[in-house]
Amino acid sequence: MDCGGERSYVRELGLEVHQLACSEEYEARRRRWRAVNGLRKADRPPVLCRPVGCWPELLGDEDLRCQDPMLRGVERGLRMVLIKHEMGDDSLVDPWWTVWAAVECEGEHLWGVEVKHHRPDAAGGAWGYDPPIKEEADLDRLVMPRFRHNEEETRRRREEAEWLFDGVMPVKVVAGAPLGATLCTYAADLLGLDGMMLYMATRPRMVHRLMALLRDAVMGAMDVAEATRLLAENNTGEMTCSDGLKTSPADQPVSLRDMWGFANSQEFDQVSPAMWQEFLLKYQKPILARFGLTQYGCCENLTRKIDGVLSIPNLRAFVCSAWTDLAKVVEAVGDRYTIMWREKATRLVFEDLDAIRRKLEEDMRTTQGLHRQIVAREIQTVGGRPQRLKEWVQIAKEAGARFN
Repeated sequence: MDCGGERSYVRELGLEVHQLACSEEYEARRRRWRAVNGLRKADRPPVLCRPVGCWPELLGDEDLRCQDPMLRGVERGLRMVLIKHEMGDDSLVDPWWTVWAAVECEGEHLWGVEVKHHRPDAAGGAWGYDPPIKEEADLDRLVMPRFRHNEEETRRRREEAEWLFDGVMPVKVVAGAPLGATLCTYAADLLGLDGMMLYMATRPRMVHRLMALLRDAVMGAMDVAEATRLLAENNTGEMTCSDGLKTSPADQPVSLRDMWGFANSQEFDQVSPAMWQEFLLKYQKPILARFGLTQYGCCENLTRKIDGVLSIPNLRAFVCSAWTDLAKVVEAVGDRYTIMWREKATRLVFEDLDAIRRKLEEDMRTTQGLHRQIVAREIQTVGGRPQRLKEWVQIAKEAGARFN
């Protein structure tokens, strides 16, 4: 197929996705998310099933038609949306094509030193840290990352998208902060996970120095993102679809206070609540305070850290992983926040449907009458049964509606 034919094919996919985004079905989904995240009663909790590592089982390279690298990447993204539509969850898609502004880091390495990992020979195997910071003196080798907006590259990306989607859907150029508030991921890269946990006890000053540098680097990256004047409200996608946060005049650019912020503490899962607050949370809070609403947590166990999470500025969504005690979260959170209930990926894939239904109904009964989302993420395989994702979605929707 020549490039012209491939472009026509991708435009057809784009039109199909655009029509879904503009449909009443997707508007009903948005109302559902906005109600829950606005702490209002919804017809049922929204359900989200987000594959991660299992996408090759759902859409393999051999399934793609385009050969042109750019068109092939766009085809993949659009077909993923259509596969999710067939899955039947409450996934959302914007009625425009997003082009990310080229906010680039100056220099060869983000922190001025090379971050390495020990990689396994087996595909998909576990990797290990090879940290560049082993002594406090090594901190002097770190540099504060510097970012700039490459306007020429951003223009190229916009023109490319407009060439592809002209007459099909609008193109929207947006910028994002190039660093995130989950500082512990950067700390583990630089110190190693073992080193990071050990040094909090044996070299606390060293860890505090590093965390302060990481905090300041993220704040600086946020300043650069705001300076592009291309930030866009991020309250249209699933999990954070909500009422608008913008309070400044419409002709003023979007700022971080008009947006949702995100952070978690996965690398601090085994760290005590006191040390988590001292070495991580207190450095995350100034970052999260710049956002209008925040969401905290991922796959870590936050059972003993609930009070700390609830002290985060502008918190709206508490992420309750499968390892966090849901009853304790419900007791502390009540109807003052949104609870993102997370399914365990192994349960979704390997347990029988009756067991999945029993667990979902038990937890939906526990949270009945509260504001909650039902989310399955980090799914690495479907175990040769891609239909399992659709089955889980249906069970989750039924359980949520039954115990709404």
